[in-house]
Amino acid sequence: MTRPAGIPMIEFDGVTKRFGETVIFEGFDFRVNREEKLALIGPSGSGKTTVLRILMTLEPIQDGVVRLDGEPLLHEEKNGVLVPAGKAHLTRMRQRVGMVFQQFNLFPHMTVLRNLTEAPIHVQGMGKEEAREEAMRLLDMVGLAGRAKARPHELSGGQQQRVAIARALAMHPKVMLFDEPTSALDPELVGEVLGVIDVLRQERDLTMLLVTHEIWFAERFADRICFFDKGRIIEEGTPEELLHHPREKRTREFLRAIMDHT
Repeated sequence: MTRPAGIPMIEFDGVTKRFGETVIFEGFDFRVNREEKLALIGPSGSGKTTVLRILMTLEPIQDGVVRLDGEPLLHEEKNGVLVPAGKAHLTRMRQRVGMVFQQFNLFPHMTVLRNLTEAPIHVQGMGKEEAREEAMRLLDMVGLAGRAKARPHELSGGQQQRVAIARALAMHPKVMLFDEPTSALDPELVGEVLGVIDVLRQERDLTMLLVTHEIWFAERFADRICFFDKGRIIEEGTPEELLHHPREKRTREFLRAIMDHT
């Protein structure tokens, strides 16, 4: 498989991941460069979301090494040997990655503002006033400065997902992960969330990974698209290459099926 040129932010080297007897990845290699915008497409169960969950340290691996900005993510070095990472290492590494899930996962009992300030204050030790000012800047960026005192149940699904994006950004991550961020939304709300992601793509120096079935947005968003199937990257390339001139039969079959349902 052709590797992209550049400085890597994310590296999977020989990663094996199993759920019980089910093998998701075996000897899996994967690389994403700093500030690259990458879309992951493919059928359900192909491993796309598992990549994101591993990067969020939500899933262990059985073999191999994952590196984030050159540093082992799920391991740490002791006496020159890589060993499973302890809690302190995982907490520190987790702060470099922000994730936006299919479901919004906001704290229902907290206001929008407190949803954004809770982690910076209690995890990163930021002062309350600084955290509040940063949160208001982020809410303004996602078009929700006027809803700072609202609670999640008072917001539409699209508004809740925009709050979730702002909350992830409040931790100043180096990497942003989006796991089908519009799949739980009514169709008329999809555009407002994708609009925020598009602004981030243009204005922030972030490495961004997007799992999506919105092929038209993947084409607009991505520097590179990877097509996953059965735990492997079947094909990768620029949006023009992969979406309009796919080389592999399986890629063509998947894209044809997606287009037939849109």
